[in-house]
Amino acid sequence: MTDRTTYVTFAGVRRRGWTDTMMRDLLGTPDLQGRDPRRWSLSPLRLYLLARVETVERTPEFAETSALAPARSAAAVAYAERRRAAVLASIRAEPIEVPRLPGPELERRAARHRRLLGAREGAARGTPAGALVRWQVSYLRHALARYESLLDGLYGETGRGEAERLLRRRLYEAIAAAYPALADECRRRIGVER
Repeated sequence: MTDRTTYVTFAGVRRRGWTDTMMRDLLGTPDLQGRDPRRWSLSPLRLYLLARVETVERTPEFAETSALAPARSAAAVAYAERRRAAVLASIRAEPIEVPRLPGPELERRAARHRRLLGAREGAARGTPAGALVRWQVSYLRHALARYESLLDGLYGETGRGEAERLLRRRLYEAIAAAYPALADECRRRIGVER
C-alpha cells in the first residue's frame, strides 16, 4: 500500500503555484498514476512525490519559470480575448441568408422536420395552438445551422457563451425579418435562450 501523505496530487501541485507547463517541463511524468478509489473519473489520478516537488521548487529553473508564469498567463489571456473579439466581430458582420419559402411549403417542411425529429403528436390529439409557428421557427433555425461554424476556435472561458447568444439572437432576428408572422416566436426564443 502506498503512503499517500508523501504524495501530492496534480491539483495539489497546482495549488502550490505550478502551472501545467511547469509541471510538464520540470516534473515530467507523475510518480504514480491510476484510478481514484474515492470517485470515478475518466482522467487518471496523478501523484507526485512531495519530496521531489519540494526539491524542484528550490532550483533556479523553478524560480525563473515561476517568475515568467504571470507574463505567459497574461499573454494567454490577451490572446483569448483577441480571439473572442474577432469571433464576435465576425458574427456581427456575417450576412445571414434565411431561405425564402412560400407559406404552404414552409409549413410542409416544418411538419416533416418535426416528424423526423420523432415528435409523438398525432392527428388524434390535434395540433396545439401555436405549434405550427414553433415548428416553422425550429425548422428555419435548423436550416441555418451552418452558421454555427462561426463559433469554431472558441472554448470554455474565451467567450463561447457570449458568442453563442449573439449568434442565436442574430439568427432569430434574421428569421423574424424574413417571416414577420414568426417574429413573436423569435422574440420569445431570444428572451428564453439568454
